[in-house]
Parts: sequence; C-alpha cells; structure tokens
Amino acid sequence: MIKYFSVSIAFSLSVLIVAAQQTKPEFPFIIRLEQMEINNMPALQSFAYATWQGKWLMIGGRKDGLHRRQPWATFDEEGQNRFIYVVDPQNKKVWKQMLENLPTTVIEQLQSTNMGFCQTGNRLFLTGGYGYSKTADDHITFPYITVIKVDELITAMLNNKDISNSIVQIKDERMAVTGGRLAKLRDTFLLAGGQRFDGRYNPHGPDHGPGFKQEYSNEIRKFTIEYDKETPAIKNYAAINDSINLHRRDYNLVPQVFKNDELGYTMFSGVFQYNQDIPFTNFVDIAGGTYKVNNSFEQKFSHYHTAVMPLYDKISASMYTVFFGGIARYYPDKNGKTVDNKEVPFTKTISVVIRKDEKEEEIFLPIQMPGYLGAAAEFIFMPDSRMYMEGIADAGSVQHEENFIGYIVGGINSSANNIFFDNTGKESKASSKIIKVFIKKTGG
Repeated sequence: MIKYFSVSIAFSLSVLIVAAQQTKPEFPFIIRLEQMEINNMPALQSFAYATWQGKWLMIGGRKDGLHRRQPWATFDEEGQNRFIYVVDPQNKKVWKQMLENLPTTVIEQLQSTNMGFCQTGNRLFLTGGYGYSKTADDHITFPYITVIKVDELITAMLNNKDISNSIVQIKDERMAVTGGRLAKLRDTFLLAGGQRFDGRYNPHGPDHGPGFKQEYSNEIRKFTIEYDKETPAIKNYAAINDSINLHRRDYNLVPQVFKNDELGYTMFSGVFQYNQDIPFTNFVDIAGGTYKVNNSFEQKFSHYHTAVMPLYDKISASMYTVFFGGIARYYPDKNGKTVDNKEVPFTKTISVVIRKDEKEEEIFLPIQMPGYLGAAAEFIFMPDSRMYMEGIADAGSVQHEENFIGYIVGGINSSANNIFFDNTGKESKASSKIIKVFIKKTGG
C-alpha cells in the first residue's frame, strides 16, 4: 500500500484569525472530532465496506500496520483479515463470521488488501486486491470481480446463517488491480489507476530475493455489469490509457460536482512519479466519458489514500473536499509554515481542496487528527446526512448548530511520522479507532 507498493477541539479566536488569513476562498465551516470506542471493533486498514440500515459491512484489508521492508515479513498470512464483520455503530455491536466455508477463490480474494470496491444500491462490487494465495502458492493480485448482496449478507450474519448465497464471483484478468479505485458514474463502472503486483514485495527491486512482477494499469477501465440468472457479466469494456498521467495508485478517487452540475470524479495525487519515489501533486478529473489533467494545481497534503469527506454548496457553486490525516510529502509545522519532507511521512494534517469558478485552492485547518491516523481509513457518512448527490454531502444544508455528519473508520495508527526505514512491525498497527466528525456553519 505504501512505499512501493475527543477529542473535542476548541478553536481560539487568534487561531481562527490566522486560518482566515490563509483561507482564500473561504472554508465556511468548523469541524470537530470526537473519539468513540466499540468493544470487539475490528482493527483493519485498506479494507472494503458497504452500508445498510445504519450498519457497516467490512471486508478484507489487513490487521497489521505499515508493511515492513523484508520480503519474508511483509504482507504475511498472519496479517490477513479472515473474517467478514458487521458493525452497528449506534448500538455499539459487532458481528463476525469466518470466510472458511466459502469457495477457495472467494476466500482468497476477500482476505486480500486494497481491493477496488463500490456499492450501488444493495450490491457491493469488489475487484482485485493483493495477498497470499494458497492456490498459486505465492502473493498475487486476484483476477476476480465479486458481487455481494449487502442486505442479504448482513441479515444472514445477524441471524448466524449461511452467507454463501449472498456472494457470487467471476474470473476476469482485467479486474486484477490493487491500489486502484472502483467507482460508478451513471451506468458505467470505472476502475481507475492501480497496479498488478505478483510476488513478494522487495524494496530492492523485482530481481532481488524472491522477486516480483509489477505492472501499473496506467488506465481508466470502463465497463457495465449485466446479470443473467444472477451471474454477473462484464460488458461494454473499454480502456483509456495514459502511461504518464494515469500511472498512479494508492490515491483518493473522490466524487465531485463540476461546472453546470456535472457529476464526476477526481483522482487526487497518488504514487509514484517515474523519476523518483515521491507522490504526484497534480490531479486528474474524470467526467463526460473522458479525463482531464490539471497541472496548474499542486496538492501538498494527503497524497496517499485516506479518509475523505466531499461536500458541495449549490448556491455558491463551491466544492469542498476534506482530507483527514494520512501520508504526505508536506505538512504544516506549529507556526503554520509548510515543511517539505521527501521521505513522505505520516501526518496529522486536516486539509481541504476548495473548487470554485473552475479554480482550486488547498488549505489546512487549525485542527489536527488526534494522532498519526487517517491513512488507509474510510469516511462513512451518517445514514441521515443530507446528500447533494450520492457520495457528496449537501454543504448548503449545514446549519450553525453542530451536526454529526459521519465517521472516520479504521486505517493505520502510527506511533511516529517517519517509520518506514526503521519499521520492525511494532511502530504502527491497524486502527480500531472510530472518530466521529461534527460540522457546523460559520458566519452569517
């Protein structure tokens, strides 16, 4: 995933004045974070999820933290998640069921990390993912797409029933992608970016030790999914290839509202640039059946996949994308000065990319994450949050009274910012933390 592969916050008036001086255009909201705990909450990072009636379905991911550098120790079987979880955050309950009674290929994919995933209606679509396969006797990127009937599976788990009838899988080598992102735009699925990585990770390259084969997708793969007697079939497949601008993985693919209310997605940042192991700082917009690269904007914060909350205000035609912590080359110091660290550390930064009048600006907020959190985590909206479009909150509905808008779930919890080169496996871990996110409007 990485390198190759309340707290109640009180805002002082002086801090807000400094933030206001830095913020043009304005971010007219205050965000507050509050930690909560649930007994038996799974500690997972780089997992897939779906929601149904306020409950979370959590699949895949890893139980350990940042991967180690040694091929024999990294992405080991012990760290794989061999359970499916259902979490009820309101009533603080957790259910789990082992994968052992499912078909072998389903088990192997569903315990992988960094799958592409997308929920549409009551179905959760899962593509690819990386992990150990007993069938292949090696680490591979899985060439499958799996479809889960979310409501049926959750209901079965709540009643301790068999879940196998809720899951169907087909093999398709075009779905063998890890570290990419899966989304749906109208009737078309988008499998954007990512890579196919087969073999054991080795920081010294593919020809050292056990060796590996790594091939970036460099594509946005477009397709529809049709059903014949409940068996999914990939149709209308096409791919857009760009070996320069789409050569990225482990990034954030975020729904956006563009000019004239056009819905699309943005590929924010990601890794790695060709000439050196540093993140991209430009981004790629996907809309209207094609893509557009924006090289006039430099994203400094949250370069890897992290928890993200998008909001849109129709009245002001402003798009706000809030990134919570994660990993980045840059971060603000205690004086508000931006520090450049090419080792790309964990950070506590909460940043916002604001888009208005076809212009972009990035700011950081005067609050931080309560620890080195956010990387490989997910943001899950409250089921009663007012949404502008699917996946995007209605910023115009945010009031001056504080509103509980969603949760930051899981991810990596690191003990320090720079741990990659000294990582023994104890410096970070998967997080069982849940962070409640509150928001309220400022000004008139």
